[in-house]
Amino acid sequence: MKITGVMTVILASLTVMAFAAFQPRLCFKGGENYTFYCGTSSADCREVRASVNADVERLFLKKVCGESAEYENFDLGDFLKSVNGKVVFTEKLSDSVNFYCTADLPYSVELYGCKINLHVSIKDGRAKVATPIIFGGY
Repeated sequence: MKITGVMTVILASLTVMAFAAFQPRLCFKGGENYTFYCGTSSADCREVRASVNADVERLFLKKVCGESAEYENFDLGDFLKSVNGKVVFTEKLSDSVNFYCTADLPYSVELYGCKINLHVSIKDGRAKVATPIIFGGY
């Protein structure tokens, strides 16, 4: 009877460790208001906001085609270094500046003939970052 209990604990521990080791990783660390984009294209994309723990919520989503996070204190240069990013083009609007970049991130779209997989929008001292781009506005 004791052997069965010990084996159950060992198997449960191994299962939890395997689950943790093989879970999908988030694209952005330390951000607030984490959002997943789910669907097959921007036309059918739906936003799923993580309510408590984005790492865990990611495990139960299907057809994730992008992610985004918001940052209060944001340094574009440091952030680009952290994702090996390079600005491809910039778009200045009346209330924000948008940077369209390439980076070491898994999702991408083609914009104006360029492969883009990181979009950074800076507005009122805050930033929203997304891969491949920010869907739904900011």
